[in-house]
Amino acid sequence: MSEIGVIYWSGSGNTKAMAEAVAEGIKSAGAETDLMEVSDISQDKAAEYEKLAFGCPSMGSEMLEESEFEPFFEAVEQKLSGKKVALFGSYGWGDGEWMRDWQDRVESKGAVLFKEGLILNETPDSDGLEECKEFGKSFAQF
Repeated sequence: MSEIGVIYWSGSGNTKAMAEAVAEGIKSAGAETDLMEVSDISQDKAAEYEKLAFGCPSMGSEMLEESEFEPFFEAVEQKLSGKKVALFGSYGWGDGEWMRDWQDRVESKGAVLFKEGLILNETPDSDGLEECKEFGKSFAQF
């Protein structure tokens, strides 16, 4: 199994673009990675990775996507203790409260949080995608 799992949910494609760039950054650092949509992996399989990068946009009133990502993450967060975890996602409004709440959840489960979560407004531009690549590269070295 690869060293780092990059697992994401994307409705409009913004977080998917971020996930692809994060995975590209991880690979550029010489690490192995698997890039998967949340629907393509079980929480048990996700828990087998040494490191996990999760991507989900802010939805509604600054929360994780409720029908698919939240139930998955709720199950997998119980297995994050001691794991290195990175968070990223896009948003269209608000001030990033969803990311701060998500970071708190991860840390409360005993995971080692990598930096602050990476958030980009709306569709990532070339600078944003470069930021995602650097985020992935740094996470691979974390």
